[in-house]
Amino acid sequence: MKHTLPPLPYAYDALEPYIDAKTMKLHHTKHHQTYIDKLNAALEKYPDLQEKSVEDLLRSLATFKVEETDKAAIRNHGGGHANHSLFWQIMGPKKETDKKLTGEIVKAFGSLDDFKKQFTDIAVKLFGSGWAWLARDEKGNLHLHGMPNQDSPYLHGHVPVIGLDVWEHAYYLKYQNRRAEYIENWWKVLKLI
Repeated sequence: MKHTLPPLPYAYDALEPYIDAKTMKLHHTKHHQTYIDKLNAALEKYPDLQEKSVEDLLRSLATFKVEETDKAAIRNHGGGHANHSLFWQIMGPKKETDKKLTGEIVKAFGSLDDFKKQFTDIAVKLFGSGWAWLARDEKGNLHLHGMPNQDSPYLHGHVPVIGLDVWEHAYYLKYQNRRAEYIENWWKVLKLI
């Protein structure tokens, strides 16, 4: 089974003016597609792994008996695929607040404002390229993470809930080096809270 590019659940221009159509199209059709192509290429030598979901590949990566270069490719490109697949789903042109999640966030972080402040701080301060995450641990508790490159919470046994792509390809056409402004506007298209 080949991994494939999931369709966006909205038009490329649906998140304007906060995320522009040109960035969305390039991000989705070029960057995300490249992660999928390279993941599929890394899996060609391993038919038994080709049937696994990208989430299962990442969860079990440490246990696979594969060449280290292939393991790195699965981590990087599988992470890119999983991360972006979630990223597209949690954004949208209108809010669809998840009241249960909002309640859990308030319980874990004190308030939505405190959560947003902590999450934003992680995203702004993340050195280089990577992701800011809200994830659940094995017990269901919520945690914040800043992870480099395309690392996914799945690699640590956690389940991602909210992820923000802070690679420059996610914002550079519109925001150039203004990561903080991109993050501030991203909250406006995050539909869950």
